[in-house]
Amino acid sequence: MSTEYNFEGWMGDDISSSEGKMAWREFEPKPWEETDVDIKVTHCGVCGSDLHVLRSGWGATEYPCIVGHEILGVAVRVGSKAENGIKVGDVVGVGAQSDACLGRDGPCAPCSVGLTQYCPRSVNTYNDRHRNNGKAYGGYASYHRAPSHFVFKIPSGLSPESAAPLLCGGITVYSPLKYHGAGPGKKVGIVGIGGLGHFAVLFAKALRADEVVGISRRETKRADAMSLGCDDYIATSDDADWVKKNQGRFDLIISTVSSDNMPFDDYLALLAHGGTLVQVGVPEAPISLKPFSLIVGRKSVTGSCIGSPDEIREMFQLAADKHIKPWVEKRPMKDANQTLIDLEAGKPRFRYVLVNES
Repeated sequence: MSTEYNFEGWMGDDISSSEGKMAWREFEPKPWEETDVDIKVTHCGVCGSDLHVLRSGWGATEYPCIVGHEILGVAVRVGSKAENGIKVGDVVGVGAQSDACLGRDGPCAPCSVGLTQYCPRSVNTYNDRHRNNGKAYGGYASYHRAPSHFVFKIPSGLSPESAAPLLCGGITVYSPLKYHGAGPGKKVGIVGIGGLGHFAVLFAKALRADEVVGISRRETKRADAMSLGCDDYIATSDDADWVKKNQGRFDLIISTVSSDNMPFDDYLALLAHGGTLVQVGVPEAPISLKPFSLIVGRKSVTGSCIGSPDEIREMFQLAADKHIKPWVEKRPMKDANQTLIDLEAGKPRFRYVLVNES
């Protein structure tokens, strides 16, 4: 079946593409299947993952590559076997997985594993191959083709620029907050007040945690943290006694930091007995901790990566009901290269969203 539109996007051809050297050109999407949906991209959030992949920071990237896994737009073609009741004209989104069996929805019949990391059916939104061997391209583009299983209707009440970054940045922190019981009776610390951390503050407050505290290096982030809704703020580089003052304070800590140079043992000291630290930031180099940081106080360290389809729908509805508004700056899609340069320089407060102007 022919289409009346061309798939074009910002192509990264090598490591230098992360330095603002992507090229806009036409590409061939995955071969069409009747379970697919074609989306005219109106908005695409810019995620730190995009930089990591373009520069092969987490492993070898299969170039050429189009990044972007916070994709929002309008369904323009819907397969006869598409899931989720998607219809042509619906405002829809695609997140950080385009086709996967995620454990919290239960394992699928052929696999019985139920863990994305080990599931042979898992396909990333970009820099991967679909089961029909078609290449997976992301949302820095005019159009995106995705398996319908991971295409979500966007609820009314959410602006597209607010909804797009929820598809990775939002769900990455919402899922562990919900899973670990952030809510009444819990004190929550958020390490890193930035692209991920500001979502964590917004959702922890929406889930009605007793106390939500921002944790970052410098006192200069305090005003932003308090504006987001934090009850308190800890500046680790500007207060020599920050560990002593806050020892045993938190039931749950969400660490969004992607640096391998972080005081991990000190963060663990902030946990109460039986507390949990969830690492969601992904440094490109290993981090270390001392065993006694865990042993004393029966503390746990775990990780989390995005969330299940049901969690994504739940998150969207919570965001709509609670009028959650991420801090975003819209940039024209034509300025994607400069946007990546600015992201690497740490300029966003706190997420960039690329917008197709036509």
